[in-house]
Amino acid sequence: MDFAKLKSIGPDRAGRILFAFGLVVALAGCEDGAEFNLFQKKPEQDEAASAATTSGGGRTVERDVEAPEAFQVTEAGLWDGRPSLGGVWVAHPDVKDPERVIIRNTASDKFVVGALFRRERENPGPRLQVSSDAAEALGMLAGQPVRLNVTALRREEVAQEPEEVEEEASLDVPDSVETKTLDPVASEAAAAIATAEAAEDKAEPAPEPKPKPKPKTSGLDKPFIQIGIFSVERNAENTAVAMRQAGMVPTVKKQQLRGKTFWRVLVGPATSGAERAALLKKIKAAGFSDAYFVNN
Repeated sequence: MDFAKLKSIGPDRAGRILFAFGLVVALAGCEDGAEFNLFQKKPEQDEAASAATTSGGGRTVERDVEAPEAFQVTEAGLWDGRPSLGGVWVAHPDVKDPERVIIRNTASDKFVVGALFRRERENPGPRLQVSSDAAEALGMLAGQPVRLNVTALRREEVAQEPEEVEEEASLDVPDSVETKTLDPVASEAAAAIATAEAAEDKAEPAPEPKPKPKPKTSGLDKPFIQIGIFSVERNAENTAVAMRQAGMVPTVKKQQLRGKTFWRVLVGPATSGAERAALLKKIKAAGFSDAYFVNN
């Protein structure tokens, strides 16, 4: 083997060529009956692989939890029979700030997630005013009061246990490798050198990955505006279309609570108070007068 040639081709290429040469020599050495296992691992490698598999921390997920200390009432609710915008919502005179709530029909055990607003006008009859979408989800008929339980919801982060790592299937490695005489070794080494040189000459550098766009950030506590909460996806998508036609960029968020799926339509995030105020003005002009600021 010409070691002078190896010095002239650089340390990286020389290393790969020497590795190829060493592999050929090792296989040739199997003639003497020595067992050679290409898949054999050192004990310290096994321990490192085991540690890498079992290590890893948990992650946190967000979920809705009931917050009766924020708001909760159980009393009669009424749908007046008229269609209403904004999806699923109820209104009550004791409300201070808009909330996300779970609304239950105590007679049928049906429930739905919606929004809670302050009811400005006092009319005769039940104090809970119910939207048409909420009435449909709860099985209410127009003009017939139904006893409802309305409880506020809060988002909280909950630690989730690390997911179990599936054990990798072990390779069926033979005790020994069937070999044959490599003759002559010098000619095989020369072929390995030529193959390594050709592979390196054809290799092209991998393109650098393009940087991902940074998400839009906001310094506001509540940079989003919630248009409505819907129990029917199509209604949420139709509302999003109306926002796009008004020149805004809406987001439809699919969420679940106790097996029930609902969709929230949001606009934002706004980067300043002035931008958020302008968005709210446009949203209300489009007919969604009950829109309000939310965190996400």
